Amino acid sequence: MSKRFVLTFVLVLAGGLFAPVFAQEAGAASVNIEIAKWSIITAGFALGIAAGLAALGQGKAVSSAAEAIARNPGAAGDVRGALILGLVLIESLVIYVLLISLLLFFFKPFGG
Repeated sequence: MSKRFVLTFVLVLAGGLFAPVFAQEAGAASVNIEIAKWSIITAGFALGIAAGLAALGQGKAVSSAAEAIARNPGAAGDVRGALILGLVLIESLVIYVLLISLLLFFFKPFGG
């Protein structure tokens, strides 16, 4: 066995043995705090993922629209209208995620 494996095994074993030392008594206040913390973390991840993927989608839409206008300049008005509608729909999904994130942040959806 390698030194790295033995060291990892000892650290995991020590963590398992000493974990009850750091345990707190279960109470209503600690449960509400944990729910609030995880709600904020979840809202942050949801907003980050939604914003990132929406940015990728908007970039792809603008790229495709620019390519379509370059191929057929006569259809620029129609392509532009479809592009704006698509961008609005993509952005509305991010705004919905922001709304849900704010609800999770300011209200207690799972606690009393």
